[in-house]
Amino acid sequence: MTAPLDAVERTALLTAALRAAETRRPDRIYQDPHADALCGDIGPDLLAEIRSATFPADSARTLPSTPDYNAIRTRYFDDYLQEAAREPGMHQIVLAPAGMDSRAYRLDWPEGLCYYEVDRPAVLAHKAERLGGVEPRTDHRTVAVDLTSPDWENDLIAAGYDPSLPSTWLLEGLLYYIPEQDTHRILERVAAISAPGSRIAADLVNSAALTLPQMRPLLDVFAGWGCPWLFGTDEPEALFDALGFSVEAVQPGEPGADFGRWPDPVPPRHVANVRRVFFIHGRRR
Repeated sequence: MTAPLDAVERTALLTAALRAAETRRPDRIYQDPHADALCGDIGPDLLAEIRSATFPADSARTLPSTPDYNAIRTRYFDDYLQEAAREPGMHQIVLAPAGMDSRAYRLDWPEGLCYYEVDRPAVLAHKAERLGGVEPRTDHRTVAVDLTSPDWENDLIAAGYDPSLPSTWLLEGLLYYIPEQDTHRILERVAAISAPGSRIAADLVNSAALTLPQMRPLLDVFAGWGCPWLFGTDEPEALFDALGFSVEAVQPGEPGADFGRWPDPVPPRHVANVRRVFFIHGRRR
């Protein structure tokens, strides 16, 4: 029996439950055949709480649709990682944190790629147990370490990662759960071991998403689980630029991040006091 997951780690089970639900949809925009096993018995209960808050029985929806958002995010980063892996000279992909992600097992990857998954030991042990011996489709290497530890970079390098070569990083479902200072520190540390030309992708919320009254039902669910949303920014490009990355930010529903699934209007960036989610992608200078 593996160690129990903490509050933030349990959100990985929510993501797996969302991916399992998406896979069952006739209009799905991706398939994750491993999501059902990965979410276990807890994931569907977490998803039920999110659905109850998002789609109240006695009133109209005012919160962003978590199922549609997660579907778009998953497909967007699926496409991003596969495009990066086809780039000449790109032979390293790092998921940090890895959570219950199964891209190494469900997508096809080019030969010569090393695919690293960084996460806490309990998460990686839980995932290995739930997958039950399913073989990855690439050279898959796990790095069992906490991203707040003082030397996780050494563990990654010991697993074969070469900081002198280009790499692609995905920080998915992480940055809004950690304080601003920790966000800066993690990005600084990623930048320090990313060669020029390396790629990075992440998702972020804006500041208003943490404070708007209409967001409270969703925020209260996560806070009740012990993993409140702690960080958002209205200037994601500036955040990454200060740390050596030139990035673009796209919102769900905008061209390239819609897939026919985003149900809400996308206000222009200059409009204040609206909730936003950003998909960040760019390169190390």
